[in-house]
Amino acid sequence: MTEINRLKQVQEPKYWLLGIAAGLIALHLTLTSRTNDADLFGTMLLFWGVVAFLIWERHESLTFESGVFASCFGASLIALILLKSSSIYGYDFFIRATPFLSGISLALLASGTKGLKQYWQELMILAYTAIPPGLIGVLVDVPKLTAKFSAFILHYIGFEVVRNGVFLILEKGSVEVNHGCSGVNAVLQLLGLALVFLLMFPTTTAQKIIVPIVAVLIAFSVNAGRVALMAVLVSLSQPQAFKYWHEGSGSVVFSMIAVLIFGIFCWFAILKNEPENKKKQNC
Repeated sequence: MTEINRLKQVQEPKYWLLGIAAGLIALHLTLTSRTNDADLFGTMLLFWGVVAFLIWERHESLTFESGVFASCFGASLIALILLKSSSIYGYDFFIRATPFLSGISLALLASGTKGLKQYWQELMILAYTAIPPGLIGVLVDVPKLTAKFSAFILHYIGFEVVRNGVFLILEKGSVEVNHGCSGVNAVLQLLGLALVFLLMFPTTTAQKIIVPIVAVLIAFSVNAGRVALMAVLVSLSQPQAFKYWHEGSGSVVFSMIAVLIFGIFCWFAILKNEPENKKKQNC
């Protein structure tokens, strides 16, 4: 009887959905790892983990009922993901869009079009990953802002620096702040963490406004400090050190510093007062 019960459980749709979800996540993380972008891989891994946690927390209250059209459309999206993934060998924007497409397809298979609203939090998180870093560059001249703030930091700590557009010119060298070094990726990463934080913990209206702003300021400031450090290394003729902080593990260190500072802020400014936040939300 035990084996028969296990066989019946395996045949239930939710277990098939779990298997499909695990396969899609594994496929996406594999594709992301091929980009050799540690920040992108870490962000995607974190977001998938958060989505899985949120689903697991509510899995007993979710409604699993899908129609023919929704199931066919969801299956078609999965087929599209598999087909496109077979031709990706490096970075491709489709890698950023895959989590949202996967989430939509799984939600349609599980609960149909009427049940999509059950997954609005998870879909919002996955949709965030599809935002291209270049979009911010269209709206704001981030490299120029970074160059200005980095020049301010260098001047404040005693270096003679001249800024010419996105170039920081010191006595014995200069650096150019291009889009890749401007901190756009760092800002998007910390904004994503802010979104996850706001969805997972109770916050007041004011905190919902403050947290994203603080995330942007922390990411921007820490990256500007990194750019200032690299300018100093160029001036001191330290090419190996410059390469480490520019392309090597050093760039990841600054990302970790930004995340740590943001985590400390969230803990002391919000989480320590979580009971008060719940009371304010209930009022």
